[in-house]
Amino acid sequence: MSEAAHRHPVRVYYEDTDAAGIVYYANYLKFAERARTEWLRDLGYDHRTLAGVHGVRFAVRACRIDYLRPARLDDLLEVETRVLALSGARLVLDQRVLRAGEPLCTMEIVLVALDDALRPVRIERALPPAFVAALRTPGRG
Repeated sequence: MSEAAHRHPVRVYYEDTDAAGIVYYANYLKFAERARTEWLRDLGYDHRTLAGVHGVRFAVRACRIDYLRPARLDDLLEVETRVLALSGARLVLDQRVLRAGEPLCTMEIVLVALDDALRPVRIERALPPAFVAALRTPGRG
């Protein structure tokens, strides 16, 4: 859906690694979460605004992750986020963790938009048209 990717830098700290200095597998999910948060903020809709003003929050519904190469202590990584699909209450994202342009980890994240009662809500009805358009516009992903 979106051709361009949002990019978020991440430095690997000691706390992110195991005893061998390799990034612990679950921390890639944390890196992806931080990148999604900054992506939303860059679109002008942080989590607090989405929930407090629009009554919508995003929750991870599914995640498929492939670990290709290890990241190590002190590596400078970049997390790319692209929109693959938006339909109904679902937002499907492609996220990649890169080191110097080389993919280390790829993820397909399925988010669901939830209302205040934690029921699925259609994104196009619940959120401002400008936000929905930004999700659909190449170069804004």
